[in-house]
Amino acid sequence: MRWTVLDTPIGALSVGADEVGVCRVRFGPVEAATENPSPTADDPLLAAAVAELRAYFAGELTEFTVPLHVREGSEFERAVWAEMSTIPYGETRTYGEVAAAVGDQGAARAVGVACNRNPIPVIVPCHRIVGAGGKLVGFGGGLPRKRHLLELEAGVALQRAWR
Repeated sequence: MRWTVLDTPIGALSVGADEVGVCRVRFGPVEAATENPSPTADDPLLAAAVAELRAYFAGELTEFTVPLHVREGSEFERAVWAEMSTIPYGETRTYGEVAAAVGDQGAARAVGVACNRNPIPVIVPCHRIVGAGGKLVGFGGGLPRKRHLLELEAGVALQRAWR
């Protein structure tokens, strides 16, 4: 896997890719990424991922198109990750709503576990899943990062709606 690190408003993000697509996003630098932190000039896939992430944080991109390669996860986790990818930019769903959408209404806690195991946060938007009543709960990157991502998306969505 090839890695790069980029600075964002929520701190450093490490992005990992293989020959198929982006397969990891990690909060903070990972050791493999710090050994060669800017290989994007020689790596079109990592360069595209970095460009899309920068555009996302600038409020210019609302849908990622960079190819992804999810190499792990149970059938349930993959179903949750696929479902969270359908949540529109600037919107949220509850853990219970996602559980129902993947066919197990009683699996809200398991949805939370799947969110925590999401290998590609931000691009696969686990931050768009919230607790009952819209409560901010759980996020592998910490609640301040989740709040920032949701506020960014809400602000951009509002601006676009009022154009």
